[in-house]
Amino acid sequence: MSRKKKNLSSQEMKEEKTIKPDTCHTQAEETTESIEQQETIEATTSENKEKEEMARLEAEIAELKDKYLRQVAEFDNYRKRTLKEKTELILNGGEKIITSLLPVLDDMERAQQNIEKSDDVEALKEGTNLVFKKLMTVLESAGLQKIDTDGKDFDTDVHEAIAMVPATTDDQKGKVIDCVQAGYKLNEKVIRHAKVAIGQ
Repeated sequence: MSRKKKNLSSQEMKEEKTIKPDTCHTQAEETTESIEQQETIEATTSENKEKEEMARLEAEIAELKDKYLRQVAEFDNYRKRTLKEKTELILNGGEKIITSLLPVLDDMERAQQNIEKSDDVEALKEGTNLVFKKLMTVLESAGLQKIDTDGKDFDTDVHEAIAMVPATTDDQKGKVIDCVQAGYKLNEKVIRHAKVAIGQ
């Protein structure tokens, strides 16, 4: 009896020994499968996140590209419009001043007709003076100013020396003695220097 027990015990032990490795092997497989499944889930999640991020970035790129193309088109339209306005300004910029000079032109035509008909020199002088004053008024209203030269110190910003004249007094040295051609400023910008003779 005790031998049987001993035999059984050793057999049971053998069975246990054989069972235990199988059980361990099965648990290890389950653990490995579980780890593999988790890794697969993580990989899938990671892949999904990457796809979502890629889709978001592609949408952002498309939006930025659209904005860029709109800006380029808008700038191109602005450039064309500005160029057109500039061309029109160059072609028609003098329209205002020309329109204001038309009455003076009319007066000149009338004066020319009267010169042929009339022998009264004083009346012709007076008419010419009136037309000249009217012309100067129109030009001054447009911003034209005559450069003053009488007795002024020579200034290279507004004067152009064309001759040196011996000064009769010390006061005249370096000053404008005579103006050969009047100079003009338009809105404070010199558009023609006054040609002058300077005392030496």
